[in-house]
Amino acid sequence: MKSIEFETELQGEPFLALPPEIAAQLPKTGHARVIVLLDSEDKAWQLAAHEQFMKEDPPEDSIYDRY
Repeated sequence: MKSIEFETELQGEPFLALPPEIAAQLPKTGHARVIVLLDSEDKAWQLAAHEQFMKEDPPEDSIYDRY
């Protein structure tokens, strides 16, 4: 399976615009799977969660390192 990735701006219309250079890469016929990933509007929350996850464990949690 081949994939083509691109970003586009949603305009409030019931269609998704394909950039011309992407449309040129598509075959004329065949089956395609379309997956739409939306950017999260809460980037601050994502950043805070990532920072918390990457923090070093407190010393009292070192007991779990043996398991």
